[in-house]
Amino acid sequence: MATTLDPVEIAKFSALAAEWWNPKGPFGALHRLNPVRLQYIRDLAQRHFARSGRRPLDGVRTLDLGCGGGLVSAPLARMGAKLTAIDASAEAIGAANAYAEQAGLDINFQNTTAEALVELGAQFELVTALEIIEHVSDVNVFLTAAAALVAPGGLLILSTINRTAKARALAITGAERILKWAPEGAHDYDKLVTPEEIRTGAPTLRWDEPVGISFQPLGSGWAISHDIDVNYMMAGRKAA
Repeated sequence: MATTLDPVEIAKFSALAAEWWNPKGPFGALHRLNPVRLQYIRDLAQRHFARSGRRPLDGVRTLDLGCGGGLVSAPLARMGAKLTAIDASAEAIGAANAYAEQAGLDINFQNTTAEALVELGAQFELVTALEIIEHVSDVNVFLTAAAALVAPGGLLILSTINRTAKARALAITGAERILKWAPEGAHDYDKLVTPEEIRTGAPTLRWDEPVGISFQPLGSGWAISHDIDVNYMMAGRKAA
């Protein structure tokens, strides 16, 4: 069976598992990105599922793909999601479980892969895959599996880094090697994925136009923007 597992990537993040919830550690950039990513998810979910209030995902069957230490899983659970969260790193799942137990959150964490869940016939109303697609061994296998995990009428939300010269300069050279916002070597330029490649890899979904996430050095940090040359998010919808 085709696999999305990349042993080098898994080992890289497993070695940092104890740092997931340290906002000043190697995952600090994700902590700073989180409010923008979560607002995008919340807004989309409220419109898509016709919900409102503080728990717009109340009872929504949700899957967090590549959950790492649970930085997105925990807020999704607080939004009311009936949540399963998976990662290929057992160490990351351990860190995520420890945080969820301490916070009193009911999350079904599993050390498994998207394609393994497809084999089991699992489907979810909402699937999130944030900053994971650039770390898998086969993008098309991952997208095929992710799309298959979306139930009819459901929603897939992805975020990643575009494969552009600007992204190489800012997200890799700048963020990793100069500013130290992420561990050096966290991203391989050749593994970055463009919006068009996402559309092509999951043609069974109807994709919204991507939105950018940009850093405003003189403003309030990260914000939604029209610039998709570096970080971007996309939502794909499965017909009911």
